[in-house]
Amino acid sequence: MLEARNGREALTSMRAGSVDLVVLDLVMPEVSGLDVLRERAADPSLLRIPMIVVSASNTGKVLADVLDKRVSAVIAKPFDLDTLLTTVAKCLEHPNVLALDAA
Repeated sequence: MLEARNGREALTSMRAGSVDLVVLDLVMPEVSGLDVLRERAADPSLLRIPMIVVSASNTGKVLADVLDKRVSAVIAKPFDLDTLLTTVAKCLEHPNVLALDAA
């Protein structure tokens, strides 16, 4: 398991090829989660990485921005550990199946 302190570190780890799945918060310092999603969408080599987005914001605009970026799942905050672990397992097994608010 790797942890990135910000979006820039997340992108660096993703590009290094050592990431099987990303749990991404939309609010991060330096490079936001939405910026990470935009850069991922523009780089075909990163699209193979399943992405789970967690966010306290569930407004239509935020969800539209996220869904446009081919994420595997969206989990609303607050969430419990069981929900996260179940969603991670499902996304690793079926990375191209979208699970909205997996809770």
